[in-house]
Parts: sequence; C-alpha cells; structure tokens
Amino acid sequence: MNWVDIGVNFTDRRLDFDPAFTRALKANVTQMIITGTSVSSSQHAREISALHPTHLFSTAGVHPHHAKDFTAQTKTELTAITRSKNVVAIGECGLDFNRNFSTPNEQRFAFEQQLILACELGLPVFLHERDAFETQIELLTKYRKDLKGGVVHCFTGNIEQMNHYLDLDLYIGITGWVCDLKRGQSLRDAVKSLPLNRILLETDAPYLRPKGLANNRKLDNGNNEPAYLPYIAGEVANIMATDITTLQVASEANTQALFNISSNSAGHVK
Repeated sequence: MNWVDIGVNFTDRRLDFDPAFTRALKANVTQMIITGTSVSSSQHAREISALHPTHLFSTAGVHPHHAKDFTAQTKTELTAITRSKNVVAIGECGLDFNRNFSTPNEQRFAFEQQLILACELGLPVFLHERDAFETQIELLTKYRKDLKGGVVHCFTGNIEQMNHYLDLDLYIGITGWVCDLKRGQSLRDAVKSLPLNRILLETDAPYLRPKGLANNRKLDNGNNEPAYLPYIAGEVANIMATDITTLQVASEANTQALFNISSNSAGHVK
C-alpha cells in the first residue's frame, strides 16, 4: 500500500532530507511533491526532486507572503523552472490576508499572474488561502475554464467553503489539521462529506504535526514528516467511514490524475 504526500517542504532547514526521505519510504510513502514558495525555493525543490526522480516531484511558485517581490522577471524564471519534467504544478500561490506580509493588491497581482501562467503552461495550481476566501474564489472562477485543475493545499475551512471549491472541480488537500479535535472540528465535519474522488493527502512537513502522534524528538526533532502520512490517512478514513485501502486507492488515483504522474510500486524499503 503506497502513499503519495502532495505537500512536503523539503527546502526547509528543519527537515534533514536524507533520514526523513528514508523514513518516508519505509512507511510506504513512496512519492512526495516538494513545495516551492519563491523562485529560489522552487529552484531548490526542483534540484532535490531530480535526486530521486521516480519518488520526488516539485512545484514552482510564489507564496502570497512573497508576493511583493513578484515581477515580470519572476514569471520568466518560474517558466524556466517548469521545463523540468518533475515540476508538476504552479504554486504555492494564492492569497493570505491574515498576516499581510505583502499587501492585498500585491498578493492579488502575483496570484493572478500565476493563474495566467498555469493556464499558459497547462499545469494545475497548488493553492494557499487564509482569510481571503471570497477574493480567492473570485479569481479562481475567472480563470477556471482555462485551468487544468488545482488543489486547495492544506484546507482547514468549513463545509460551505469546501463545497465552493468542489463546485469549481478542484481537489481538497487534507493534512494533520484533521487530527486536532478542537481547532480542526469544522474540517472534520467537512471531510465527512468530501467525495473520495476529490481528496488528496499531505503532511505539509515539517509543519502541522498531527495531534495525538507520539513524540520522538530523537528521531524527528519534533517535526512533522512524510512518514506520518499513514497516521493522517487512518484518521481521515475513520472520519469518512471508509476503509484505509479504499482511501489509499482513491487518493493515489486523484494525485496521478491531477499532477500527471505515474505510480511507483517499487518504492518500499525494508
């Protein structure tokens, strides 16, 4: 039973790549998509993915926190990064009106430029949204007919918001947030009605370590890791009232369909 983690921040210094990657394979997490959040991190993500091209893929994009740095040159640089066959999506892109490290206008410009780029390149989008739902939906609706598709990365919203994304025929990325019985209750309620053909699974490692997961700081320094994806999957399967095999088959098929990648049945390491 092989799993795909669609959101791993292997460019973050908190993750020691070699041991974390090895532990992931031992846990049957045999394919991972490395998240790009700026031009430099997208380049780094591409370089890491090239080390293990059957196991690793990456995205290329500018996170809304860095939107103030987005220029015409940025779009050219992102386009060049996507020429690698292991780059499978544009993003992490979107809107974040919570911290506003970049102004809303700067964020909107950068997001729209990346939506245009995704349309031009025929790549799906890897989406971020926080406290900007209505504006995000407005822009996605504007470009949806020309987009290959997309996933709402690290979705933490409610059932109403989820249904708006589903109406746009987007996928929903579920992380360990779903394991939090307090903060994650709205998400847990939404997941109960999430169609199996729309779910993708991710850790967002090293962030969002699942609640209830035993601590082993000697092993992982307290970080989240791709190896913990099966733990998240078990909780999701319970919430959806489905068996773990059905969830695995569905999430893998959805990942392959959205990102145009093949399965890797030879990924397990003893």
